[in-house]
Amino acid sequence: MAVKRIVVNIATQDFDRARAFYGDILGLEMAMDLGWIQTYVGTGLAAPQVSFAREGGSGTDVPDLSIEVDNLDEVYQNAIAAKIPILYGPVEEPWGVRRFYLKDPFGRVVNILTHRE
Repeated sequence: MAVKRIVVNIATQDFDRARAFYGDILGLEMAMDLGWIQTYVGTGLAAPQVSFAREGGSGTDVPDLSIEVDNLDEVYQNAIAAKIPILYGPVEEPWGVRRFYLKDPFGRVVNILTHRE
């Protein structure tokens, strides 16, 4: 199993302010806009990404982090074996991801996801 990317998610209702700062000032480019979430990306060694969301999708709260993995089932089974409570899912979402939410040891809500092929 490999982690493919980690994205910080910032809850906001004001996408204009996000675009002005992260787009105009920092020069990140919008890579995704689903209406309720926007993701900005940059170039460089770490390929930075940050998302701004009104909700977490499907009526969920905005998670603190999104972590894309190449084997969602393995991570899910690892979490179950470690007795980590699953907060949401696993579920196939209409925008093309399969995901579940859990809490990390620091109380942060983490969205574990994989894109459907």
